[in-house]
Amino acid sequence: MIVSIVVSVYNEENVLSLFYTEIIKVLNENTFDYELIFVNDGSIDNSKNILNGFASENPKVKTLHLSINFGHESAMIAGIDYATGNAIICMDSDLQHPPTEIPKMIECFQRQKMDIINMVNTNTNKKVGSEFFYYFLNKISSHKITNNASDFFLISDRIAQILRKDFRERVRFLRGFIQIIGFNKTTLTFNVQKRRSGKSKYSFLKLLELSFSAIANLSKAPLKVGIYAGFFSAFLSLVLVVYSLVMKIIEKPIPGYTTIIIFLGIMFSILFFILGIIGEYIGFLFEEQKRRPIYIIEEVTNFKENN
Repeated sequence: MIVSIVVSVYNEENVLSLFYTEIIKVLNENTFDYELIFVNDGSIDNSKNILNGFASENPKVKTLHLSINFGHESAMIAGIDYATGNAIICMDSDLQHPPTEIPKMIECFQRQKMDIINMVNTNTNKKVGSEFFYYFLNKISSHKITNNASDFFLISDRIAQILRKDFRERVRFLRGFIQIIGFNKTTLTFNVQKRRSGKSKYSFLKLLELSFSAIANLSKAPLKVGIYAGFFSAFLSLVLVVYSLVMKIIEKPIPGYTTIIIFLGIMFSILFFILGIIGEYIGFLFEEQKRRPIYIIEEVTNFKENN
């Protein structure tokens, strides 16, 4: 059996050597064969040279250098596309995904014949925002996503074949895709470790963008906000009509300025919010229609044949 380890790298020069030392130690202590695929996602530091150094000293280390930074999801897809193993494990290079968990994943894959193994973070210091995101996503989506699922997971070769052929969206949520495909799947727990060096590449805005991409991929519920907002607006309008008629009948002056300003403010806020949601969905459709490549390979190392 061959196990493919796909590792996404973006400006991680300070931690790559430590990660490589730890993962090679784990892989060499086990009986299965492996290929270690580093996907350099357009790093602008010295990550490329470091990865090429690993590949020159170990033929089982393979590198994919993307032409620019296409994003973490694209890097993982690239690695999966080029992987040849019976099982494929995706993980990050910052050591927050412990390499020591790999044998446990492989044992579960072999013993239980699982096609998908989701690694779930059990760290007590989980962010409240993450908990809320998964709760909200599961409420509005017909697909149920495992809480605190991560980009640390194992898939079988037949799941990889499905991802290579059918799930080719330009806007994607890979950790969600593998959970809606079906087949045999399970979850294992692990504790997310602290970064050994550097800072997270996901800013608040990038996390927000990823969150909306996930929602748009798995649910059409936000588009229904306009319907509910329409009913709400109609109700407010009816209340104002009744109020105005009553005040006219009893011949009392109507203090209309404040009411009108508040009403217009609420209505325009709802309107622009709905337009924003629709605009995001149209933007996703536009990206899919252009059919630009998910990633572009600039250079590969230790691959017998280019995919």
